Amino acid sequence: MKHAELKSGMKIIGIILLVFAGTVATHEGEFWPFSIYPMFSQAGNPWTRAMVLDVTYHDSEEIWEIHSLNERSAAVISLRNLGVDQIDFSNFVSKTEHWSESRKNALSTMFSNDFPDGSRWMIVKVRGELVQEDSVIVQIQPLLLLSDGEVMSNPLLDNSHYFIEEE
Repeated sequence: MKHAELKSGMKIIGIILLVFAGTVATHEGEFWPFSIYPMFSQAGNPWTRAMVLDVTYHDSEEIWEIHSLNERSAAVISLRNLGVDQIDFSNFVSKTEHWSESRKNALSTMFSNDFPDGSRWMIVKVRGELVQEDSVIVQIQPLLLLSDGEVMSNPLLDNSHYFIEEE
């Protein structure tokens, strides 16, 4: 009886391994059904994050233009050095659809203790997307400009979609 049970168990394990190997082979190695990590379970999907750029010495006209990550000329501000959690910041910026005055003030408060006088920091959304099997496009969308305690919205964006006034 034990020999039959062992043989049956080995057969089941063999079938499971064959199905798994077949699934991995047909999905170009990107199949990982037991993963809880987005890097595996959502591979190939577009993503959005946020970062802060120092645009203090850049022309006011060009700082609002969308550009690729490769064309970025402004220095990145390290949020870790400012004591701002990157994940919380990115979630706050990338998931906010309507920038009311209270949302802008909350964003400004994150940097109020560390904001140098005369500086201009641009809050940007960074969006990456797989465009071919082996090519990724990463674009930077300027969103808000922090300058001397003021938060200015990108004038090139459709304000009715991105920014609303509080009631």
